[in-house]
Amino acid sequence: MLSRFMPRDGKFFDLFNAHAEQVVLGSKALVGLLTVFNGSDEEAEKQCHLVDVAEKTADNITHETMRQLHKSFITPLDREEIHQLITNLDNILDLTQDAAHTVTLYNIRHITPEAIKLSEIGLQCAERVRTAVSLLTSMDNGGQILKLCREIDELESAADREMRGAMSRLFREEPDVRELIKYRAIYELLETVTDRCEDVANILEGIVIENS
Repeated sequence: MLSRFMPRDGKFFDLFNAHAEQVVLGSKALVGLLTVFNGSDEEAEKQCHLVDVAEKTADNITHETMRQLHKSFITPLDREEIHQLITNLDNILDLTQDAAHTVTLYNIRHITPEAIKLSEIGLQCAERVRTAVSLLTSMDNGGQILKLCREIDELESAADREMRGAMSRLFREEPDVRELIKYRAIYELLETVTDRCEDVANILEGIVIENS
């Protein structure tokens, strides 16, 4: 039976925490980008740059995690679990960056309240991912981790509802087909960020169940 406190060889928990922090920073910058987009091109560009910085930093953390995985004889979690967790954390930031660049590249007229709301839900998911990851060092925290995973699932469902409402309004009110296509792509990317957070929650849930 596994110890309640996981072995720390390879600094994996530090790397998970560092990556999850970048997920939150990238999510905050995306919210910032959408919030200021209608008012300040300069500030929007700054926030987009912050998303890029978070994504690049996270990539470096992912590479270091893989390096540690290959060199470590003992790992605190199953090797496949480590690979899945860091890869899916990275997927959140990749989608966050895609959303940020889509907003800037598509030259849309303005950011809608629905887009901002979706990004805020994504940030709430990211913050819970960060907290859940930080609790992985001990399976005594299993109950708290599972609670956070349920909250992420509920937020993902809220994002689904928000996107359906946004799409309904879009198809009712947007007469320009080109603009409709742009907004639809942005809404879908923002909602998919929450899907990727849910993927991480599912991995965390599996780790808790397997190691408790």
